[in-house]
Amino acid sequence: MTGGCSIRAIWILNRLDAVVFSRRFPVVEKRWRGTWKSENETSTEGDLNYRVFTSLPSDSELAAAFVDRKRREGSLRGFGVRVSQSAEGSDSWLDDPITRHIIGIYINKEEDGDSNVLWPLILHTKGHYVILVFPLVEPRHLKAYVTLCNRSDCGNAVGVEDSISSILLDLPSITGAFMVAHAIGDIITGDVGEPEVVVSASPSVGGLLDSLTGSIGISSISSRAKPVAAPVASSTPSSGAVTGTVTSDAHKTGSRTLDKDALRTFISSSMPFGTPLDLSFPNIISIKVNGFSQSDLPPADLKQPAWKPYLYRGRQRMLFSVHETVHAAMYDRDEIPDSISISGQINCRAELEGLPDVSFPLKDHIEVLSFHPCAQVPEKGIDKQAVMFSPPLGNFVLMRYEAVCDLGPPIKGFYQLSMVSEDKGDFLFKLRLMDGYKSPLTMEFCTVTMPFPTRRVVSFDGTPSVGIVSTTDHSVEWKIVMGGRGLTKSIEATFSGKVQFAPWKPKKLPPSSLAFGSIADEDSDIETDGNNNSMVNIDEFLMEKMSKDLQPADLEEPFCWHAYNYAKVSFKIVGASLSGISIDPKSVSIYPAIKAPVEFSTQVTSGDYILWNTLGRCPSAAATKV
Repeated sequence: MTGGCSIRAIWILNRLDAVVFSRRFPVVEKRWRGTWKSENETSTEGDLNYRVFTSLPSDSELAAAFVDRKRREGSLRGFGVRVSQSAEGSDSWLDDPITRHIIGIYINKEEDGDSNVLWPLILHTKGHYVILVFPLVEPRHLKAYVTLCNRSDCGNAVGVEDSISSILLDLPSITGAFMVAHAIGDIITGDVGEPEVVVSASPSVGGLLDSLTGSIGISSISSRAKPVAAPVASSTPSSGAVTGTVTSDAHKTGSRTLDKDALRTFISSSMPFGTPLDLSFPNIISIKVNGFSQSDLPPADLKQPAWKPYLYRGRQRMLFSVHETVHAAMYDRDEIPDSISISGQINCRAELEGLPDVSFPLKDHIEVLSFHPCAQVPEKGIDKQAVMFSPPLGNFVLMRYEAVCDLGPPIKGFYQLSMVSEDKGDFLFKLRLMDGYKSPLTMEFCTVTMPFPTRRVVSFDGTPSVGIVSTTDHSVEWKIVMGGRGLTKSIEATFSGKVQFAPWKPKKLPPSSLAFGSIADEDSDIETDGNNNSMVNIDEFLMEKMSKDLQPADLEEPFCWHAYNYAKVSFKIVGASLSGISIDPKSVSIYPAIKAPVEFSTQVTSGDYILWNTLGRCPSAAATKV
């Protein structure tokens, strides 16, 4: 799974920057010290010995160094790019956004007055906690990083051979450490469910409907106590368009308090001696609760992988589910092209007896980001590649990928908002949904939201051409397509109207609240004076007046700044993928050969699908000039 990955230490900090949990792996640390000693005996770069922290810091030293980095870098994750405050040797000095996720800290040793770098630390935030994972790397990589941090010309300039990214590409342990950090984060917050696998009510290969509904006659999904025979039911067949969901078999933990016992169990079982083997929390808990019996032992001639601690017994079948998320920035401007991208994953559930291998062809027009550890992928061919895997139990993500949208944007058009006074705005939407889309693609719902986080909505006036409108204190919501009325053909939707806000008065913030990540009170619309209404361009005047006293946007919330300058679209489409990726059930091969029905389904949802106000300011990426 994480070949070449070993973890030296793990720390978890709370919102007060105090270490609340830590784990060190002496076996890995012994390997590091031996490698470091051997490297220094043959190296001529002796001056680096005094810049690199060769042992693990105490919890208090780590916490102090982390707080110092936050102060130096301006926020939790840091600037990510070189700014005027960047100091030589700091993460932002490297001028690479990856330093917001892979960081270095300096451990101050009072006895020698020196600062020593600890790198690479994987930084992951989940809930109210910060997880730091410290993977084992070779001394040469650490020395390359230290050298880079002290170069004046380091960064992302085109043509520069040495960069932080080139160092990281040579480190498979980084990927493994990220997986460990995310697994721990999920356990902390209780988000340890397995990925969703959507099951259609009508099987693509005969016999699946009976296997789904059986004779139990229920529409809910049942779970399992032991991952051997997981009964799953779909929605009742009386509703042909309804789909069922194969839910997680996961053990849930509390999402508020830090369950240290669960963490210790997971770490000791999933990464013995610091080497990650199986990061599936449901597997770990099942083994702890149920143990093993004679019937769980595999045949002597089969080698059982770590990700499949139990063998499945029961009715056999294969379930594949493609989940895609569409991200878009729609500008409707000649000088700024619209941007649309797709990120997706193939979820799988293989209820197969024994330890079979499964394979199927995969089109080569997508950019695969990662595969499950159980997968074996050969070199890419001319137009397709084959994926072979030995599936684990339960639901799992077989692969993650990025792709372009073959069919074009599912929602296109424009949004305009013009402030005619300080407290009133005129808006206009003109959208086209499902343009160029045909059956079996169906849009189950579509909602457009105009957020106003710094203004309180008093009233609005307007009637859309289709759908219904509702308001909250800080938003106007337009439901174009609602549940139960799936859209299978292209339509045009328009909506013009006026929105009235409570009187505006900027919140005067104390100096301490101007730091990165602060959040102002948004319910403070009070009477204000209007003595500057003599400016020629009222739109610019109003935008400037309402914006000048807002605090800086948190880097983690990029849409906070001028939030009234965009509308966000939410939707769900079923029937096919937008990237063109598909799995033909007839092309799925199972070895040893068995008769098992294969089901394939797709689900497309919106991510950050943004309609930028064509009359306001908007961020955009600068085009590269060749």
